[in-house]
Amino acid sequence: MTFEPIVSLRGVRRRYGPFEAVRGVDLDLRRGELLALLGTNGAGKTSLVELVEGLAPADAGQIRVLGHDPYRERSRIVGGLGVMLQEAGFSSDLTTVETMRMWAGTLARPRPVDEVLADLALTSRADVRVGSLSGGERRRLDLALAILGHPELLVLDEPTTGLDPESRRAVWRLVRGLLEDGATVLLTTHYLEEAEELADRVAIMRAGRVVREGTVAEAVAAEPARIEFVPHDGPGATLRLTTTDLPAMPGLVHADVDRGRVRVRTSALQEDLEIVLTWAREHGLRLEELEARSASLEQAFLSLAEGTDEEVAA
Repeated sequence: MTFEPIVSLRGVRRRYGPFEAVRGVDLDLRRGELLALLGTNGAGKTSLVELVEGLAPADAGQIRVLGHDPYRERSRIVGGLGVMLQEAGFSSDLTTVETMRMWAGTLARPRPVDEVLADLALTSRADVRVGSLSGGERRRLDLALAILGHPELLVLDEPTTGLDPESRRAVWRLVRGLLEDGATVLLTTHYLEEAEELADRVAIMRAGRVVREGTVAEAVAAEPARIEFVPHDGPGATLRLTTTDLPAMPGLVHADVDRGRVRVRTSALQEDLEIVLTWAREHGLRLEELEARSASLEQAFLSLAEGTDEEVAA
C-alpha cells in the first residue's frame, strides 16, 4: 500500500480546563486503509476523533485532514467526510427512504438513494418507519447515510454497539466491501475482535496518548504467549506441582500454579511447548485441558490499559 496520509496528526493536544484529554498524539491514517482506534473509556478516543472531524480546535499541534485544517477549513473537508455516529438521531417517524432523501438534500454530490439502499440491503425496508427498524437495520441505515456523499474519509464510531453477533458480522461484511472499493476508514470500537477482523492497523490509547500503534501482529508482538495445563500422573486426582517442578524454559516470562492448573507465559511458544511436552512424556504425565496460544490483541490491550501513568508518560 502506497503511503499517502489522508489524516496526519503531529503533537496534537486537547484540554478541558486543567484536564488534558489528548496529550501529544502523532498519528497517520493512510489512504485506503482502516485504522482502529482503541482504548478504555476516558482514554481520549472521542476527544481525538472530534478533532479529526473538525468539531473542535486542537489546543496544540497540527492536524491535517484531506490536506486541510479540519476546524479552520471545515468547509473544505466536509464534503469528503462521512461520519457514522453511535446514534444518528433522525426522526423515528420518517421512513427509511424519506430519511435518506432528506440527508441527500444536504450533500453536494449524493449517490443515488436507491443504489445505496440496495448496497446496504435496505430496499425492502425503504417504506418502513425508522422507529420500526431492527437494531441491525438501523445501523445499516446509519452506515448508508455516512456513505451517501461519496466520502473520501469514513469515520465509524462504535458501528456495531448493541448488535447481535449475526448483525455485527453483517456490518463487518459491508465495511470490508467499502475497503475493497477504496474507502479510508477511521474506526473506534470496544470490540477487539472487530479490530482484529477489519483493521489494517490499530492505535491503542491510554490517558490521552497513543501507547502502541501498528498492525495487529505488531501490536501484540511484545506480549508473551501462554501455555496452560492441568497435570495428572494417572487416573485420579490432579498432580500438585510447584513452579520449581517445571522444566527450564528459555522463553519463560512468568509461571504460576493455581489449584493444580499450571500457567506459563513465554516469549518462545514453540520451543517451550516442545520442552513441556517432552518433560511430560519423560515423567509419565498426562496434560489435561492443555492450551497453547499466541498473544492476542485483547491481551495487549489489557496489558497497556493496566499500565501506570508513569509508563505512559515515559
